[in-house]
Amino acid sequence: MNIIQRLLFLCLFGALLTITAAAAHAQATDDYRLVVTPEALTLEIDDRVQLSGHIEDRDGAVVRDSVLFYSYNRESVSVSSNGLVKALKPGTFQLRAVAAAPNEERLSVTIPVEVTRPPITDITFTDTPGHLYEGTRNAIDLVVTDAKGFRRDPSEVTFVSSDSSIASMDDWGRLYALKAGTVRLTARAGEAAASWEVEVRPNPTAMLELTHHANDARTGDVIRFIARPRKASGDIVQDIPIDFSFTAHPGNEPAEGARAQIAEDGRFVANKAGLYTVVARAGNVAAEQTIRVDARNIQKDLRIAGHGLVNEVHTSDLWVWEGIDGRDYAVTGTWGGNGEAYFWDVTNPSRMTIIDTVTVDARTVNDVKISDDGRIGVITREGASDRKNGIVILDVRDPHNVEVITEYTDGLTGGVHNAFIYEDHVFAVNNGRRYDIIDISNPRQPETVGRFELDTPGHAIHDVWVENGIAYSSNWDDGVVAVDVGSTPAADSPEHHDIGAGSFSNPVKLGSYAYPNGWNHAAFPFKSRSTGDFYVVAGDEAFPNGLYVKDKPTVPAGWIHFIKFEGGWDNPREVARYQVPEAGTHNFWVKGDKLYVAYYNAGLRVVDISGELMGNLYEQGREIARFLPTHHNGRIPNAPMSWGPQPHKEHIFVSDWNSGIWALEIQD
Repeated sequence: MNIIQRLLFLCLFGALLTITAAAAHAQATDDYRLVVTPEALTLEIDDRVQLSGHIEDRDGAVVRDSVLFYSYNRESVSVSSNGLVKALKPGTFQLRAVAAAPNEERLSVTIPVEVTRPPITDITFTDTPGHLYEGTRNAIDLVVTDAKGFRRDPSEVTFVSSDSSIASMDDWGRLYALKAGTVRLTARAGEAAASWEVEVRPNPTAMLELTHHANDARTGDVIRFIARPRKASGDIVQDIPIDFSFTAHPGNEPAEGARAQIAEDGRFVANKAGLYTVVARAGNVAAEQTIRVDARNIQKDLRIAGHGLVNEVHTSDLWVWEGIDGRDYAVTGTWGGNGEAYFWDVTNPSRMTIIDTVTVDARTVNDVKISDDGRIGVITREGASDRKNGIVILDVRDPHNVEVITEYTDGLTGGVHNAFIYEDHVFAVNNGRRYDIIDISNPRQPETVGRFELDTPGHAIHDVWVENGIAYSSNWDDGVVAVDVGSTPAADSPEHHDIGAGSFSNPVKLGSYAYPNGWNHAAFPFKSRSTGDFYVVAGDEAFPNGLYVKDKPTVPAGWIHFIKFEGGWDNPREVARYQVPEAGTHNFWVKGDKLYVAYYNAGLRVVDISGELMGNLYEQGREIARFLPTHHNGRIPNAPMSWGPQPHKEHIFVSDWNSGIWALEIQD
């Protein structure tokens, strides 16, 4: 399930959450069928078309015309809830129509959309070298643009060499320099064409040095191989491309997967222990080094220190803090219930118990946050009976007797899904579209002082986290967006490059990073304790099989992305991932060099994120521990659905959608 499903279904049409994956393609039941006109669309960019739909009975009579439309790819083809479609980008996409039949059965129809590609009008060679060396393979960069100004894939271009004995291109745009001489390369697509003339020189490389510093290497460690091509005189050849490859020397493990990977710049990481031979080539000159990589061997056990069962409703998020009396407390929200937030004394997790309950007018208290000083709490509301929703500000100085200070709904009536407290301000995710910045320095008289909203087609937002005056919001298809809300420049911090202009009342966008699946649900910025590198962890959320299917366990999808903003906010790069097969992520936390992930149906995962990160951390033996929170008396029995983790002092707390709150300890 993508963001449009979540926003429309969860916030506005909660009853429709019972649609299953099997029903996604069902157009009819025995008594009714959903009819959409037209059934398929072929459009050009900027075309607009109106869809219509209705429910017919078995005799063909129209019995209901209330149909909801939404898009799987709203940045490419948008659709309003009443069916007005606009083509934005070329490609093949899907729209969905959903409706409730008179017997309350849910019907859905998929509408395929083909947006045709405009003709390519411009081809430009970029970053072309002044010369090439014979025997080398070279990546050629092109900028290909069509009549609507969209960047196109260079694979749509064909290449012709004026002399293929000197240089030729393969089908993937790689240029092979074969012998000395001058050659003209022409790129063509339709009527567009561009040419580049280049000289191929003899390869001056006489020897190639290959070095590394892989002492006591373990799986998951990033090893940097450095290749230095030298002339016969000993001088380094500065401008010759180096190709890296490796050979694995497997042991006796049968049918194993990928053992390692190596990047174009010589960074190598092994997933499996064993011997590896890394080869570097500069044309026809090569060098190799063999290294040994040992298993990481960091696995530990998690012991249950305590459990607070909640099974009458689903449990949402949690927050754990040290109270002003020195004791430890937690607050958990509830999902699809009666608007309750539970307060717990967790000083002794083996005896954790509910000490107070705050009930507000809501169906869901999705998010719960406590201020750094342990005095103010904020809970979010969705599904209020008066539709005002908003946030509720609490006095939590005495968690045994929590008091409601005020309800704040100004401009927040669409529902607040998530919130964050930072320096006496609440960042409230408003109606899934933006976040409002609310001054609560006087909690009895809160005031909205700023807002931030994207201007992209069909934009949406799920969460926000603020660190060092920068708000990192999670915006589904638009990815992670960094916004200056009052940062202070610091020369030694890469995340503080090009900042200092924003404030609470004047949020200033710094940069963003979006990835193809469009599932960006949460983000957490951190600086590696072991390397000093700055990362933003971005987490997915998706429900391809349905979210809440008649009290059956849910099977989500998605993983964790590690993003670096190197050299400024306009240069993001995804460098690593943590992906558990056949499971999906929810919320997470970073403390020290450990990542704590509530991995929904895969439970709590604790991951070693020390050192440089590259590749899939799950395959590298970086998982320290795991725990599946199941309970036979859970809201859905024996079905783990971990929602939110938080390390606190010597314990790890995690809320579970079906079984409440757990406290765990890592055992050596």
